[in-house]
Amino acid sequence: MSDDKKQNHHEDDKDMIKLIDNLNRKDDVHLNRRAFLKASFGATVAIGLATTPFGIFTFLRDENGEVKRVEVTDINDLAIGESRNFNYPTKNEPAILVRTPDDKFVAYNNKCTHLQCPVFYEHKENVLLCPCHKGYFNVDSGQPMAGPPQRELPKILLEIKDGKVFAVGREVRHG
Repeated sequence: MSDDKKQNHHEDDKDMIKLIDNLNRKDDVHLNRRAFLKASFGATVAIGLATTPFGIFTFLRDENGEVKRVEVTDINDLAIGESRNFNYPTKNEPAILVRTPDDKFVAYNNKCTHLQCPVFYEHKENVLLCPCHKGYFNVDSGQPMAGPPQRELPKILLEIKDGKVFAVGREVRHG
């Protein structure tokens, strides 16, 4: 081979070695794999969060697409200042219905937002009380008033029709 050809062949070999070194670096493959996994996880979380409202909407509907209406009580069976426990939207989820001193009906999930202890209505103080850690909730709004709870109670939406009180939905509020 002539000297010019040997020199060109030598330069071509250097260029190929640079390409091979680039392909063999484990850091590049590791970073690309990590970036892919992060993007996949992020996309999964985003899709999950985006579809959650549809799942809740479906959960609160029956097989005919109607809102799950559960009869709680007859209006005349619950005196002013009394409460009644019931389950909504499933048999495993306790709730509490209160007929307030100003003759309004309100209902909330019956689990304290602190550690899930049951909540009771205290007529004398007109509050919802969690006796486990002395958490107090406002009856009219479900907002925490004292004690360790920081979040409000999930509200049960009510409908009064033909002298009966029905639970028709659940509202989870934050703020």
